[in-house]
Amino acid sequence: MSTTATEIVLPGRVEPDGLLVTRRDLPAPGTGQALVRVEASGVSFAEQQMRRGKYYDQPAYPFVPGYDLVGAVTAVGADVDPGLIGTRVAALTKIGGWASHVVLDAADLVTVPASLDAAEAETFVVNGITAWQMLFRTAKVRAGQTVLVHGANGGVGSTLVQLARANGIHVIGTASARNAEAVRALGASWVDYRGDVPQQVRALAPDGVDAVFDHVGGSGITDSFALLAPHGTLVSYGTAATKNDVGNSRLPVLKLLGRILLWNALPNKRSAHFFNLWAGKRNRAAFRARITADLGQVFDLAARGDLRAQVAARVPLAEAARAMELAESSTVVGKVVIVP
Repeated sequence: MSTTATEIVLPGRVEPDGLLVTRRDLPAPGTGQALVRVEASGVSFAEQQMRRGKYYDQPAYPFVPGYDLVGAVTAVGADVDPGLIGTRVAALTKIGGWASHVVLDAADLVTVPASLDAAEAETFVVNGITAWQMLFRTAKVRAGQTVLVHGANGGVGSTLVQLARANGIHVIGTASARNAEAVRALGASWVDYRGDVPQQVRALAPDGVDAVFDHVGGSGITDSFALLAPHGTLVSYGTAATKNDVGNSRLPVLKLLGRILLWNALPNKRSAHFFNLWAGKRNRAAFRARITADLGQVFDLAARGDLRAQVAARVPLAEAARAMELAESSTVVGKVVIVP
């Protein structure tokens, strides 16, 4: 039996109002698959890059955006436990999440604690996995250390701040003046990103910081590396500074990777990494195990109240264009969530 799904299609390099609302019939889930009724999907920086044709490995247009989602299983295919029906689950999708219904591999679904609201849980999927893995798998930060988080009011940034503080890590967070109190409320020392960031950070951490999490890239990445204490780690996870640049979408990333390779080759007692959430996906079993374990840790912290969901706004699926505009406005704290 087919299901009629509403989907948001990105037809090409368009302004947000160029997104299309479409409908199509989905087939019944096949072997190993589940049909999920989407309850929430987020607007990440990835979709903002995809709209501009700037995401490193995005598919050809047209396609349905949507990096992650939370929803309820309504049907399953062969070789899937029927007990999964009715369960609230989360999934990391990269594309396809901006829809009313999706068919996914059941092995990619992570159970969501019953105490978490769907939109709140959604803010922790890609953001929580990214923040957890960068903090504990890549930088291996420990209690008592100090980190610098750029964009501490954003989706990943606000999650990073909270995860760090919940684990006894001191945080310095950059944001605009209008978001200063929000950053402080999360437990970070605020730094105005429009000012002299290195000077402000050194005033708070004269000996440098143990890790920097930088989604901005561009020329400012050199300042991030220079702010590291001996044996500190820079984790770069984006090139926001170049999102409006014309030309090859891969060039900013390749330049950044070249710089990181150079820094790591020098005897400077510091290290740099480019974080790729999808690294290691060729070994699907190991990749799925990491995602399930790390998102499970994040969900447990959220269910205990150690993490607060930062839902910037809840926008109906049919108004995805407005959701995109709001997410790109740089005026919100947390994540814009698309709901049915």
